Amino acid sequence: MTRTEASATTPDVSVVAKLSTLDRYLAVWILLAMAVGLGLGRVVPGLNDALAKVEIGGISLPIALGLLVMMYPVLAKVRYDRLDAVTGDRKLMISSLVINWVLGPAVMFALAWIFLPDLPEYRTGLIVVGLARCIAMVIIWNDLACGDREAAAVLVALNSVFQVLAFGLLGWFYLDLLPGRLGLGDGEHLDISMWKIALNVVVFLGVPLVAGFLTRRIGERKLGRERYETGFLPRIGPWALYGLLFTIVILFALQGRTITSQPLDVARIALPLLVYFAVMWFGTFALGKAIGLAYDRTATLAFTAAGNNFELAIAVAIATFGVTSGQALSGVVGPLIEVPVLVALVYVSLAWRRRFTAARPGS
Repeated sequence: MTRTEASATTPDVSVVAKLSTLDRYLAVWILLAMAVGLGLGRVVPGLNDALAKVEIGGISLPIALGLLVMMYPVLAKVRYDRLDAVTGDRKLMISSLVINWVLGPAVMFALAWIFLPDLPEYRTGLIVVGLARCIAMVIIWNDLACGDREAAAVLVALNSVFQVLAFGLLGWFYLDLLPGRLGLGDGEHLDISMWKIALNVVVFLGVPLVAGFLTRRIGERKLGRERYETGFLPRIGPWALYGLLFTIVILFALQGRTITSQPLDVARIALPLLVYFAVMWFGTFALGKAIGLAYDRTATLAFTAAGNNFELAIAVAIATFGVTSGQALSGVVGPLIEVPVLVALVYVSLAWRRRFTAARPGS
């Protein structure tokens, strides 16, 4: 991104005022991108089908391209020689694991049953969204909120490992075992291979992570750290936003007709999602502050807890239940709600940053 690297020692100056015009009006650009995507999907005949066919192994190539362009500049900013300081922060690491892989899925399971007891397909789709922890867009939200880039890289990588190992198991637990044990009716079987999840992780995190790491190592070797960070990074920074906007346009163009043709169903699905994002973000932010984390790591913890891997959730729902299923619609509504909500939370986070820093003058 192109924001000015503001020093945390000047809390009396508004962080938002230091953002570039491109970043300052991020919410406007994202809303426009969503509107353009929905409009294209609605008015261009066959566009969603044409875009859906451009894939390999179930991975959408346009979305993969957008995410790669989006994540690469941010991951090229990470100082990889500082990752040890993150992995040594036991409070951060343990909190992230518990929130993402114990509390997050449980919260979504509870909200899905509370808000959608009469709509089993949408309910199942929401539970799948809750199981798919974020490994991509959270990098952008964290960077915009002045979170800890190194911590974000570590937590996202940790989520990726657990996603490969635990997604199928948690799917069986929340969709099959638990509903039966609680007397909520027959369970659902989630048909997704570990290989498909691993491929999703490699494409949406592995490729940009390797590219960012190699860029940092080679760039510092040839230019030195100062020239690399003050000369090269500002040039590639805006491409993160371009990639984000491109991804949003493609995503909503793929599902524009579905979303706009079922507004009442979208509204039913949106309500528990709104509650979910609020509970996860505000609850985690409060936890980070309570256990003594600095602002940057608290913000990182909150955004990694609130975000979800929409691409994986949609792919699993379509592969298991079909492209026209209610489960797939729930997956599609996920980013429709998540994107504007997390953009709003970026501004909330920045507004709280001054008070947070002032409360810890020695931090």
